[in-house]
Amino acid sequence: MEESGSGAAQAGNWNIVTSGLSKEFDGLRAVDRVDLRVAAGEFFGFIGPNGAGKTTTINLLCGLLRPTQGSAQVAGFDPQREPAEVKARIGVLQEEPAVYEELTGAEFLQFVGGMRGLSREEADERAQRLLAFLLLTEAEGQPIGEYSAGMRKKIGLAAALMHRPQVLLLDEPFNGVDPISSRSIKDLLLDLTRRGATVFFSSHVLEVTERLCSRVAIIHKGRLVACDSPEGLRAGVGLGEEASLEDVFLRVVGGGQARQDLDWLLEGEPPR
Repeated sequence: MEESGSGAAQAGNWNIVTSGLSKEFDGLRAVDRVDLRVAAGEFFGFIGPNGAGKTTTINLLCGLLRPTQGSAQVAGFDPQREPAEVKARIGVLQEEPAVYEELTGAEFLQFVGGMRGLSREEADERAQRLLAFLLLTEAEGQPIGEYSAGMRKKIGLAAALMHRPQVLLLDEPFNGVDPISSRSIKDLLLDLTRRGATVFFSSHVLEVTERLCSRVAIIHKGRLVACDSPEGLRAGVGLGEEASLEDVFLRVVGGGQARQDLDWLLEGEPPR
């Protein structure tokens, strides 16, 4: 697939490269020969229906899964052969953040900082700044197990940012997050890309994806079916400038399920 996109992408300074990347589970190919190149400084969107292979791809990139075939490089290193080098350079936010629920937010970030090689003083300073930025200071003494879903997402993002990663792999980062923090996070991520970091961003919120991302890839049934700027995607499927990324997405993957079997739901007066 020929990729077009931002000037950064054309410069060839790639932070993510995959070649024929595939993963099978019990004979089912969840990721099917995906070829991607994502540049330093790119805010890259990765979208698809439920079960399309988005989370599996992210887990392959960060080394949590071993590919059935094909290869990947992240920040110039192979996640399988050089896992320590990759992990030192990436920050990962999973859809369900992995946290220690008995720790407080401050304790968890201090622990992460220590694991990342930060001094105790530096880890504590960064933790306090991140907690304040994400509006978690009032809950810093509260066990993470008592956090709401949005708070857990924010503490997971804070952990991903502690060591100033070169590449951020974010799976649904805004789910459950309050509007004030969401806006602050979006602005921060854009600033990070302007300073050369790569943000690889998976989300079902297509309006946010369109607004933030310089390029967007669409994965469907494990296969990469489109990859371009939002403008290029619209042109590629014959839609005008007024079309949204949602319109493009539905055109590419086939949207609009028949609902004739739900006629009973629409008949008669609603219950009182």
